[in-house]
Amino acid sequence: MTEQLSNFVQLILSLAGAVQINIGIIPNPATGKTEKNLKVAKDTIELLDTLKEKTKGNLTKEEEALFDHLLYECRMKYVEESKKEGK
Repeated sequence: MTEQLSNFVQLILSLAGAVQINIGIIPNPATGKTEKNLKVAKDTIELLDTLKEKTKGNLTKEEEALFDHLLYECRMKYVEESKKEGK
């Protein structure tokens, strides 16, 4: 994997991690505390979706599969947590 691809994969993994933090799945590394901010989680999911659309046709099969999986997981967790919050 080239440096550029590695950085791209790191970017989408980082954004997916931010979604997990804001959904409250994993603790915030800065505070060590579990926090929820569903608005920020939703905005980050929308950012990932936009990035996926803008890179369409320029991804390897592996990148596309990873992206699809991450978006699906983020969306499902968001929906699950939104239902818990009654939003």
